[in-house]
Amino acid sequence: MRQSGTRSQASRSPSTGKASAWRRRTRSSGGLPRSTRVDQGAQFTSKELDLGAYANDVVLDFSRPGKPTDNAFVESFNAVVRLECLSQHWFLDLGDARRKVKNWRREYNEVRPHGAIGDRVPMSLIHLPEPKTPGSKTPETLT
Repeated sequence: MRQSGTRSQASRSPSTGKASAWRRRTRSSGGLPRSTRVDQGAQFTSKELDLGAYANDVVLDFSRPGKPTDNAFVESFNAVVRLECLSQHWFLDLGDARRKVKNWRREYNEVRPHGAIGDRVPMSLIHLPEPKTPGSKTPETLT
């Protein structure tokens, strides 16, 4: 479901500024994924997202229409965001919404332990060493 074209066509897109900002933020936070699973929602079928993914060699893996279980992790997370953040706040304007969502995201990722990952905060997983592979000479210690 890729748009045909070259990287030079993507750079002429009027939304290149937004895509560039997204790339900078993503790279600084740990790198770009090889692929990402998305549903058929309008926000995931936009030309801007398609061009940004194409320009960064990220494969968009679309779930089947009407099959939310194809992306159960995202559906579960969306429910948490709605329940714990969006339903708990009034947003006075876009800036207010950004601040409140940013604060919730920090608390969710950096403060609150999650039972599914051993009662640790998600950010702690970034600092874990790579899993030891057979024949590896590195010690198995956590820093």
